[in-house]
Amino acid sequence: MDFEYLKGSVDLLAGGPPCQPFSLGGVAKGDEDDRNGFPHMFRAIREMEPKAVICENVRGLLRASFKPYFDYIKRELSLPFEERQEGSTWREHDEVLRHMLETANVEPRQRYDVMHFAVNAADYGVPQIRNRVIMVAFRRDLGIDWERFQELVRPRYSEASLHEDMVSGAYWDRHPEVPKEVRERVMAGISQRPPVQSAGERPLPWRTLRDAIKGIDGQPPLPPVERLDRKEYKLGGFTDHIGWPDARIYPGHTPNELDRPAKTVKAGVHGVPGGESVMLLDNGSHRYMTVRETARVMTFPDDWKLSGPRGEKMRQLGNAVPVLLGKVFADAVATVLGEAERSR
Repeated sequence: MDFEYLKGSVDLLAGGPPCQPFSLGGVAKGDEDDRNGFPHMFRAIREMEPKAVICENVRGLLRASFKPYFDYIKRELSLPFEERQEGSTWREHDEVLRHMLETANVEPRQRYDVMHFAVNAADYGVPQIRNRVIMVAFRRDLGIDWERFQELVRPRYSEASLHEDMVSGAYWDRHPEVPKEVRERVMAGISQRPPVQSAGERPLPWRTLRDAIKGIDGQPPLPPVERLDRKEYKLGGFTDHIGWPDARIYPGHTPNELDRPAKTVKAGVHGVPGGESVMLLDNGSHRYMTVRETARVMTFPDDWKLSGPRGEKMRQLGNAVPVLLGKVFADAVATVLGEAERSR
């Protein structure tokens, strides 16, 4: 795809180069994997010259085995206009970039300041444990206030606050329908934890799978799933809220618990191998999560339309960035760009 027609008109380029080369669930070939999308992202930057870039990827990029390549990616993001010569290795190109960053006087409009953030989506109000790395870059000539940006993307939710709300009863007040034996089982696992200790503003409690199903941020509750028959019908007026049979649990394939954030949604039909698409119900039974429940775990609005059969919809969700997580970083970019513009 040619991006030249967008040159000078893009404030923010946001994307996620394919993560399979760096994922724990893949073959982890990194730069040697044909699916490595980072070179295409750098070309898009050269052709668009955006003011800012957001790049999301799996936490696997921070593994020790990938650290040299990850550091190279950040240097290439700093100097995207210094193209890698055909036939040269990434290590050879990295030496060129290192030398330029140490000695060359690069025009500020062609240099980006880069920072990365290791994040857990649950710390941003997403009812899901999803560990990712987000890289953010701003064009140096804009004079962005990085301290301001870091404050805007600071996590504001915590597991400790969730446990504190369970101990105080505030969480259970939101869910009075939970059977006593379920509450006791959950509390047995957290009752000995110390209360939240915070010198400043108390973090908000992590949101749970039960919160997502009941509705967060004004969403209505999803109706109970009583039919598991693969038939297309609208349950309570909600699309994609269709029961799916034959879920299994076994060692290494354990279900989501309602009173925890959900496990990481993966780009597969059944979330194999960790049981990420199976949920344990209050009565002790289990079933697959519906597409609509999974979309809520990814914080998509209920009117967002997914395409294709169930497997394709689950794949779309597993490959996406949780909406609330993306919103925090996008809002922060918009804020600091606006403030930089007004101060010039």
